[in-house]
Amino acid sequence: MNDIAVRPCRSEELSAVAALRWQWVREKYGTPDAALDEFVPRFVTWARENGSTHRCVVLVRGDVVIGMAWLAITGRVPHPGAFTRTSGDVQCVYVVPGERDRGLGGELIEAVLAWARELGLERVTVHSSDRAVPAYSRHGFENSPRLLQYEVGGDRPPRCRDTHSR
Repeated sequence: MNDIAVRPCRSEELSAVAALRWQWVREKYGTPDAALDEFVPRFVTWARENGSTHRCVVLVRGDVVIGMAWLAITGRVPHPGAFTRTSGDVQCVYVVPGERDRGLGGELIEAVLAWARELGLERVTVHSSDRAVPAYSRHGFENSPRLLQYEVGGDRPPRCRDTHSR
């Protein structure tokens, strides 16, 4: 671990981060529709345009990026006790296959949570794979009976009122 650094991503590392994102998708779902050389510049442009709301932490060995994690920051509706409110979402935590199972994913999670504390976020959520749930639990994430999810692009039809029964 002494030769590995965990730190905010530098602008010149965004191409390597894009390649990790492409690799993650390939690993999980098969070869992406977008070729790597097409995806990387588009991703880098997106990352630069969204730097205020999406912050990246990287794992680096020497000059090689071997892992990443993103913190998506969302403004929340004010209430009388706190006008400025924000929350975060951990996204795209990825460590290259040859470096897994050594606690490096946990290092990324902890770095994102430290950033969230520094920014004063109210809460941080994550949509995790089954494999990663124990890692998030070790870092204090808990199931919430109130955090619900709706898949907008899902295959289920929308629920509609019966307009014919009136």
